[in-house]
Amino acid sequence: MRAAGQLVYELPSMGGDVVVSLDGTPIDPSQHPGAVAFIDLHHRETSSSEVVEQARARGVFGFTAQHHGAGVDGLIGQLAVNTGSQSFSDDERESADLGDAIAWAYRLPKLRDNNRVVVVMNPRCATTASGGFLVDARFNTSHRMSLLREAVKWSREKFGDDLVLVVAPGGFFGFEGQIPLHTLDNENDGQESRYEVVDTTVGRVLFFDIIPKPLPFSAVNRTMNKKALGELIDRCYRTCGPKATVLLADALMSLGFTMAARAGISIAIDDMLIPSRKDEILENARHEVADIETQYNDGLITVGEKYNKVVDIWSKVTDEISKELLREIGVQKLRGEDGELRDHTSFNSVFMMVDSGARGSPTQVRQLAGMRGLMARPSGEIIETPITANFREGLSVLQYFISTHGARKGLADTALKTANSGYLTRRLVDVVQDTIMTARDCGTQEGMDVTSLIEGGEIIEHLGERVLGRVAAADVLDPYSDEVLVPRNGMLDEKAVEKIVAAGVERIKIRSVLTCEMRWGVCSMCYGRDLARGELVNVGEAIGVIAAQSIGEPGTQLTMRTFHIGGAASAKVTQASIELKTSGTIRYSDALSIVRNRENNAVAMSRNGEISVADDKGRERERYAIPYGAFILVKDGEKVTAKTRIAEWDPFTTPILANDSGAAKYEDLIPGKSLEEKLEQITGRSRKVVLEFKDGDIKPRIVLRDAESRKAKARFFLPVGANIMVNEGDDILPGDVVAKIPRETTKTKDITGGLPRVAELFEARKPKEVAVISETDGVVSFGKDTKGKRRIVVTAEDGSATEYLIAKGKNITVNEGDFVRAGDALMDGAANPHDILKIKGEAALARYLVDEVQEVYRLQGVKINDKHIEVIVRQMLRRVKIRAVGDTDFLVDEQVEKHRFEEFNRSIVAAGGRPAVADPLLLGITKASLSTDSFLSAASFQETTRVLTEASIHGRIDTLRGLKENVTMGRLIPAGTGFAAYQKLGMMTRDQSEAEVAPEEKLGM
Repeated sequence: MRAAGQLVYELPSMGGDVVVSLDGTPIDPSQHPGAVAFIDLHHRETSSSEVVEQARARGVFGFTAQHHGAGVDGLIGQLAVNTGSQSFSDDERESADLGDAIAWAYRLPKLRDNNRVVVVMNPRCATTASGGFLVDARFNTSHRMSLLREAVKWSREKFGDDLVLVVAPGGFFGFEGQIPLHTLDNENDGQESRYEVVDTTVGRVLFFDIIPKPLPFSAVNRTMNKKALGELIDRCYRTCGPKATVLLADALMSLGFTMAARAGISIAIDDMLIPSRKDEILENARHEVADIETQYNDGLITVGEKYNKVVDIWSKVTDEISKELLREIGVQKLRGEDGELRDHTSFNSVFMMVDSGARGSPTQVRQLAGMRGLMARPSGEIIETPITANFREGLSVLQYFISTHGARKGLADTALKTANSGYLTRRLVDVVQDTIMTARDCGTQEGMDVTSLIEGGEIIEHLGERVLGRVAAADVLDPYSDEVLVPRNGMLDEKAVEKIVAAGVERIKIRSVLTCEMRWGVCSMCYGRDLARGELVNVGEAIGVIAAQSIGEPGTQLTMRTFHIGGAASAKVTQASIELKTSGTIRYSDALSIVRNRENNAVAMSRNGEISVADDKGRERERYAIPYGAFILVKDGEKVTAKTRIAEWDPFTTPILANDSGAAKYEDLIPGKSLEEKLEQITGRSRKVVLEFKDGDIKPRIVLRDAESRKAKARFFLPVGANIMVNEGDDILPGDVVAKIPRETTKTKDITGGLPRVAELFEARKPKEVAVISETDGVVSFGKDTKGKRRIVVTAEDGSATEYLIAKGKNITVNEGDFVRAGDALMDGAANPHDILKIKGEAALARYLVDEVQEVYRLQGVKINDKHIEVIVRQMLRRVKIRAVGDTDFLVDEQVEKHRFEEFNRSIVAAGGRPAVADPLLLGITKASLSTDSFLSAASFQETTRVLTEASIHGRIDTLRGLKENVTMGRLIPAGTGFAAYQKLGMMTRDQSEAEVAPEEKLGM
């Protein structure tokens, strides 16, 4: 058979209802019942056309399933045998009864003194009126394969090297099951092509028929799901060019529709298999919930803790049932050659649809056949009793009623959020519409460091995926040999990334639009690969608009996706421990401090301690931040294996731990004013809780005093809502829990929460509950409080102290004597991006914004390339605020374009003057759009009257450099093919003032 121009030797027949003759012409099996072709695999190309024609005239076809060519030399010839007739005498053939089939061995005439035996396998089957055979339906693929293996085994034992061929009838295998195939491997880097026998399936061989010639069979010899098809088309585009790719896509569509129609995949209720362990898992969960109810009744935990723990249990159960379901639905049992039942990938319709990526998600399958799980109230809190039924079992009235919340909320959200998302896209497009590729290389030495994205110790996005298609800003070196894997300014394409991943590189400096030094637009090297074409981006490409649409479009899509899950709560199972992924040696970081408590457990007392794992060569493989109060289960220097648990903690409360010993003394804990003994109505037990207090002078705290001298050894300030775990006068030891602060109850994470979050990040808004963060490295101490505020002092090594005032009642996360680093939070709350910029700088802020935006989209399974977000962030950071004017004409607190500021400073320094000093400024996308150089662009966005009034008062000039202002004026836009025209004018590279002074100069190119 000829597959896409390559000879796939062992397939004269394709099985099923179409059979292919020796030269690839389809013939009708009903016209030629039982015919089998014997072909010589080594000399197929040397066969004469007459023999082929003769064989074709006789309607020869068959399925060559196994080849054993040892010792065969020379041409056997195209010998056609009709198995229906007895064309050999009895002494020329032998047979073996294989139960459900008979194997006939034919001795062919000797060739150059070589004995030649061909074995034909005939299944026992019914015969149709026309003489064709029908294979018994009980002969599943696996069973047929085992029959063939038995035939081969018998033949080998009987005839040894004389055996040249084993054949089975056409259509014997259908499209399912493994077959050996003799194929040409032309993917060995320019060396001579070689033939090899691979295991494959008939479907893959049919599929290979439409694949362009340069692609090897290995490209399709795997499960072709959505991702694999994407990779195949991508590879085809890179290897064979656009024309072949278009033809492949078209052929894929035709083949897909043909085969989908023939497969007849439909959904029956039996396809929704309920996991066998479902009842057992639910029963265990009910016991766990009952235990938590008992703990609550005994007064050991609060209502909030009970709620959190119950929700956590049901989240885990839903996940477990989901995994069980996908495991069971994805596997079917087939009998192997030895009669044993073996697991085989399932042909369950629902599983195939989800697994192939065609439609549906595991969450939807879980609701069909697992359990619906936790549902959310319209307000967003999770209802703690889950729906344990699924759609196949049917819901009770109460369960149905709870379900309707989610469904309605989804539909309402869709209508409301589409507008929101569209508005976000409009703002994004506006802020970056003038970001165009203006040159190939700006020549910068700067770049951004990129590492793998790790969350909770798990690698979410590997370094290789993050840097693919970018340009290296510095040589990428092999960590062992220091060999240069990718030179500076080298493209990090698929091959380069493969090398980097294999070498175990963990950090790469890449070129980024954030560090591009082009005055107008950005350069191709800083942007990297054009994601649409897979090569370096062309000059004139409107990358700003592309970036804005790439971020805005999923917003529209995601808001509409809300109701698909129908409010099924996706509470992230709260992490309560850390397990290692690799084996190695444990290393504690310098900042990790540990005490042993009265049970002799090691407790983490530091807030920025880390534990890492190093391999035999000393390279760090994993690193985890250890939360304050966690129990540490491994020792420094200990050798551990993968899956070892290294730390665990209570995820629902934050403890306040004693770091010294002494007697507990309550101070400013006044019953009825700052302290309340809450009586649990159900349990009758009381617990002490810190109340919100009006008096600004009191500071509720527990002081540890020395038993003899009565001197205070340690003070623990208590936030509002803290549960006090010790009584006055108790003897406290290091590591004891003095108080517990309950954490927030879980609300569902959903893009409806996510879209406002994306808008909040891009608008650079201050979060509601903002955390105060330390501006310097230093040691924490508490100063004298002012009215309603607590004073925290951070003293640096040089003795300089910085004071911070925090409202009373807020949970302060540091204790006296703790060492904090610049950028560490001193209290609970969200980070303020403006603070990050001020304290940690532009690179840290850019990383924070990119990671936060990505997290929102990742939660919904949407992939956006980092470079799009970087383009937006570049526009948000393009201004600076003047702090000191020096000898320039700037004003203090004036907001100036960064490049203008740098240019002025350069000219002042050259003239021997004092340069101005400025701080970087972060503008939200709306503000950045309105403060653009082009008043036409700003006026057509928002606040038209104000923008035009200000422009006329200041006598502004619009140089028509962006896309929007040119569209407004009805001119050719400076992008794509229009870019060249503007380049000739020097529009894209010169400022108006420069054009007047020096028309011949072309700066920046």
